[in-house]
Formats: sequence, structure tokens, C-alpha cells
Amino acid sequence: MIGIIGAMDAEIDMYLDKITNLKEITCKIFTFYQGKFNGQEIVLVKSGVGKVFSAMVCQYMIDTYNPSMILLTGVGGALNPILEIGDVVIGVDTAHHDFDARELGFKLGQISYTDLRFFKAEEKLVELAMKASLKDNKIISGRILTGDQFFTQAKKLESKYLTEELKGDCIEMEGASVGQVCSINEIPHLIIRTVSDKADGTAVEDYNKFTPIVAKNSFEIVGYIVKNIGIQ
Repeated sequence: MIGIIGAMDAEIDMYLDKITNLKEITCKIFTFYQGKFNGQEIVLVKSGVGKVFSAMVCQYMIDTYNPSMILLTGVGGALNPILEIGDVVIGVDTAHHDFDARELGFKLGQISYTDLRFFKAEEKLVELAMKASLKDNKIISGRILTGDQFFTQAKKLESKYLTEELKGDCIEMEGASVGQVCSINEIPHLIIRTVSDKADGTAVEDYNKFTPIVAKNSFEIVGYIVKNIGIQ
């Protein structure tokens, strides 16, 4: 079984329209959707926004459904200047950009008193995702940075560490928490993010305008992965 997580309705609604033999299972405030998608058994859930919700849902999914892999689908803000709205970043790895214990001698993003800093995606999933294609947008592989903040131009200009130290290509609010949970549980994972805004002066307007539209690109790539995972 393949686990799929999206933070918002716009990131999971397209899957619900395509799942056959759909079953709904509610746990507290979360609804899990089980069924068949592109020939594979899947379990799909909307986590809600932010690192705590996504970590909770990811661990519950692992404990309850024992997925063979977990895919996080959705949107994010561009850090890499080559990215335009609608382009997709396939996460080679993820990091918590807001975990900062440098005063204690740790590196930015490093979880204190551990060696954990960058959470590496499953290489075969990255390779498969990069074989997908989109009609009007490009797909790149890169580093996805996670934190519980929404970035605009002013914040990005104040936060050069995102690209200079952490070498981020995309910024969002759930990926590294899912990466951390999957890494600890030894579950293959992949984060797929479509650019909804460029974390710039029009970030809020672009995010609100384009999220329902561009989330389809993440859906297309996840669909490609699910369809082709058994025939690599």
C-alpha cells in the first residue's frame, strides 16, 4: 500500500475523484481515504498545515496502514530563481530551516544532540519522478526546506541562509517533518512540491490564486509514480 499525504483540500481533492472502491476512516480530526488509484492500493489523508499535523498523520499512517512508501504532495514557494509558478521540485532531501541551535554548537537545521539534519528521499522514487513530464512546466530535483512560516519578499531578503547555507530550492511547511518520521521508521518517502508562489512581493496573492490550479502538477507526478512504481 502507498501512503499519500496532502496538507490542504486543494492538494487531495483530485485524488478523491480518481480513487475506486473508496472507503473513509475517521480518526479524531483526520479522515483517511482507502482505495485503488492507478492500479495500486493507496491510503490518502489531508494532514492540515504545519509540521506538527504532518508528523502526527505520518506516524499514524505508518502505525495503522504499514505503507510501503509515503508520498507528500502539494505546493510550496520558490527559492531557486530558475523556478516559475507551476514548476515542480522533486525533493532529493529536506531540512527544518527553523530548527536553530547554533548557539549550542549545532549547525542550522541540525536537530540538537543528534546527527539528523537532512532527510534523504528514496533515490529510486526521485529517479522515477524525474521521468515524468509536464506540458507547460519544468521539473527539477532539489532541496526542500520546511518551517512553520509563510515567506514573503521581506522575510526572504532577511533570510539569506535559506539559499546560502541550507542551499534550498523550495520552501514549505510539512516536508521535513514527514521526511524525519519516515527516516526514523525506515519508510521510503518522497516530497513533491509545485511552485504556487515565489516567496516574493506578490507571494500572498499568488498563493491564494494559484494553489488550486498548480496543485494539479504535483497530482500528475504522484499519479505517474503510482502507475509506474511496479514496472521500473
